[in-house]
Amino acid sequence: MNTAKLYDVVYIGNYTKDTIISPAGTRFVDGGGSRYAAYAAACLGLKVAVVTRLAREDIHIVANLNLAGIDCFPTYASTSTLMCLEYPTNNPDIRTLTVAGVAGNITPAELEGLQMKSAVIGSSLRGEVGLDVIESLKERNVTLAADMQGYVRVLRGQELKYEPWPEMQATLAHIDILKSDAIEAEFLTGETDIFKAARFYSDMGPQEIVLTHKDGLLILAHGQFHEFGFYPARLDGRSGRGDTCIGTYVAMRLVKDPLQAGIWAAAVTSLKMEKLGPFDRPVSDVEALIHARYNHGSLH
Repeated sequence: MNTAKLYDVVYIGNYTKDTIISPAGTRFVDGGGSRYAAYAAACLGLKVAVVTRLAREDIHIVANLNLAGIDCFPTYASTSTLMCLEYPTNNPDIRTLTVAGVAGNITPAELEGLQMKSAVIGSSLRGEVGLDVIESLKERNVTLAADMQGYVRVLRGQELKYEPWPEMQATLAHIDILKSDAIEAEFLTGETDIFKAARFYSDMGPQEIVLTHKDGLLILAHGQFHEFGFYPARLDGRSGRGDTCIGTYVAMRLVKDPLQAGIWAAAVTSLKMEKLGPFDRPVSDVEALIHARYNHGSLH
């Protein structure tokens, strides 16, 4: 492990071997929230790393991350996390998830020695990244983001179910930036209104809320709301939408305020949804969409 290198962002969460079933058909793809998020940040020029668990037979994932300029620190397990995502309609918020195998839990020891400005927890189910990891990162004064998908989902048999989260208050007290989609927000907060849901989350401690819904993105930062639409030309790559969004937002928050970071997150996510797999477009494409649709923002 390279203990001397300082990463802008470290993305934490297990690789998933995904079967995606949608109205467009069935596809087999490499998934995992940490991968989607890291690719987006790397395309924007940041120094990023991934901490993950996977089966040794899937070592090509590590090689591909390295080729994209992303350092990967893997722990090899007997199986990768095997996930099936079924989208019955064109609404990306509505899906059924099943899991046939899990790669195990990431521990604080797997992050020991890694130096970072920010960290994003992009796990797939409860227990994959626990409170022990969060507390160890906060002791190091790392800006910490977490995606609620990895805490609201509980594995029962092979089915991922939404269940109450007893450690919610204790966990969110340590989180700086919280990511949630509208469905997760309604379950965890009891609010169907995304503005009320964002305030509910914020009252638990996080200073910034990144809340995605089928049409766009809502940011609540330091008491102020910002709204942005998604403008994909097509919807071939809906899986990984939220991961890309929070990955980009946290990366851009290192150099931009919440408003501009939100614009960049919305634009990158829009382009990602056009294609299956991680975001791989040049920065010039993002800037073009920003100036066409958001009329704001630049890396410079």
